[in-house]
Amino acid sequence: MPTAASKRWLILIAVMLAFVPIVIDMTILHIAVPSLTLALGASGAQVLWIIDIYPLLMAGLLVPMGTLADRVGHRRILLYGLSVFWVASLLAAFAPTPAMLIGARVLLALGGAMIMPCVLGIIRRTFEDEKERALALGLWGTVGAAGAAVGPLIGGALLEHFWWGSVFLINVPIMAVVIPVVFVLLPRVEQTTPGKWAVGQALVLIAGIIGVVYGIKASIGATQSLLFAMLVLAVGLALLVLFARQQLRSATPMLDLSLFAHPALLGGMIMALVTIGALAGVELTLAMELQYVLDKTPLQAGIFLIPIMAAAALGGPVAGYLSNRFGLRGVASLSLATSAGALGFLAFADFNAGGMAVPAMLAVLGLALSIGLTASSIAIMGSVDASKGGAAGSLEATAYELGTGLGITLFGVFMSKVFASTLELPSGLAPPLAERAARSIGDSYVVAGELPATQGNALIEAAKLAFSSTHSVLLTTSAVVIALLAVVVFVLFGRQQQ
Repeated sequence: MPTAASKRWLILIAVMLAFVPIVIDMTILHIAVPSLTLALGASGAQVLWIIDIYPLLMAGLLVPMGTLADRVGHRRILLYGLSVFWVASLLAAFAPTPAMLIGARVLLALGGAMIMPCVLGIIRRTFEDEKERALALGLWGTVGAAGAAVGPLIGGALLEHFWWGSVFLINVPIMAVVIPVVFVLLPRVEQTTPGKWAVGQALVLIAGIIGVVYGIKASIGATQSLLFAMLVLAVGLALLVLFARQQLRSATPMLDLSLFAHPALLGGMIMALVTIGALAGVELTLAMELQYVLDKTPLQAGIFLIPIMAAAALGGPVAGYLSNRFGLRGVASLSLATSAGALGFLAFADFNAGGMAVPAMLAVLGLALSIGLTASSIAIMGSVDASKGGAAGSLEATAYELGTGLGITLFGVFMSKVFASTLELPSGLAPPLAERAARSIGDSYVVAGELPATQGNALIEAAKLAFSSTHSVLLTTSAVVIALLAVVVFVLFGRQQQ
């Protein structure tokens, strides 16, 4: 019979395995974007929705799912979520149109929203000792980073031999292993939080978050009229205010708003939101630069990105050790400052040049960001009682998903604007084709395929030059944002005793 201590680590193994498909799905799609864009004839707007409909919906669903798990049991919700994610992966793999793929991603979001807060909540409930919990969260971060590292490599290998849908189909055999393991290892009897799960409050919160995020996306991206976007944003904000009032008046609120009074939790959420948003945008930009501009195959692009992900796999336990020894404040701030420096270097680096400078700096970036993100997890989960682990986990996961969704949207819009302003179109291109080609480098490739060879090649070369300039601007901007975040985190973490 396993001892209590060994059982804790077996439970950690189970929930880490449950988290693997989520992180693989997040990064594997970046490598597949060029392939699915051309295969489905997806526009730049459709590609953005394919990527960020998942984090958009998860942002609205995570807190309700986390509080539901606190009340009915993390094991049950986790198994439901894994099953939904399994089915959704099959639907996504065989989607024949961009619209169908977007719909499958909606279902993936539902499954993911059930899984993520349960993973963090189970870790919080299982590890009461602060040092053990820091180590457990570090190992969890390592598995997440390792899954992210394997994602582009697996995606690249699959796309060398199979169609783009194989990047979703890979989840099916993974789930076939994970679900039985979780079923066997997780305890069937667990402590739950008393009180009913208010469906009405959950719907208000979901609608409010989605309304706010969509309103921001639509207004920034100009996908709808500004008046409509602002109306949706206003409705979303009103619903969030209504939800907050419901929580303050309720004897058993769905979400304890006093959690936000903890400086470390608030700082950790801000850190997670901004950092993961910048990282998602940077990864997408690099994947597009490598394939569209440098003409690398998906497998070659995946191999090129291994340093950033492999180094990130080391950051979890390193963060746990450093945080226990030196405190969260210094570790978090220094990791962000280092990340900013790495991004600044990569903004002006020649990716075609030989040598180890670029791979080394990618590794520095991955390690530093991983340490920072794990430090944010330690801060958030250490700020709450075990009984509120699901709620705290859902808040952290919401910060991740909001950061990913808004980060990709902001990067996508910014990328489109900079690309359009720097693209010098070849002469003689029909106005409708010129307008579409200027939207994104993916649209330029699609338009080039419809033109005579000479004109098409000229358009592709012009698009490559424009995207290289865009790439430099985006990475420089990310470096500045991360540097400012380092200062904010230093201030907020300084207000709470480490």
